[in-house]
Amino acid sequence: MDDIDTGILRHLQEDARQSNRAIAQKMGIAPSTCLERIRLLRQRGVIRGYHAQVSLPALNRGVQAMVATQVRPLSRELVADFERSVSRLPEVLSVYTMAGSDDFLVHVTAPDIEHLHAFLLDRFTNRREILSFRTSIIYQHLTNPVLEPLPGRQGQSLSAT
Repeated sequence: MDDIDTGILRHLQEDARQSNRAIAQKMGIAPSTCLERIRLLRQRGVIRGYHAQVSLPALNRGVQAMVATQVRPLSRELVADFERSVSRLPEVLSVYTMAGSDDFLVHVTAPDIEHLHAFLLDRFTNRREILSFRTSIIYQHLTNPVLEPLPGRQGQSLSAT
């Protein structure tokens, strides 16, 4: 990744619908160069796709929560089954497999607190493998819309300055 690749990524993350010609003009490079750089970024797996950002409240998902979950007995098969089954639930946005005291962190949405409570009772309390879970309501969810490479190279440790 060089400065040109980083700049192209920044522009695509700001607005993935802008034309190749517009990005090339902003970067001061030829459209053919820009198109080839984008193709290589996709080929290397840096660009994994283009997505529409949607409003959760507009989809009747006004309440968000993180559900920290412990499962037992901890085994490769149980972890894979839990990840697969929970990630398919319509209320679930993300499933994170964790190290530490919790095995999973599940990001869920619901229309309101009553639906969230019913979801937890119906989908978590009746699963035999769940030892315990804790729910934290999310008041605000902010994300960094533009990510750039961090200093250092892949596979190398970052040096302190």
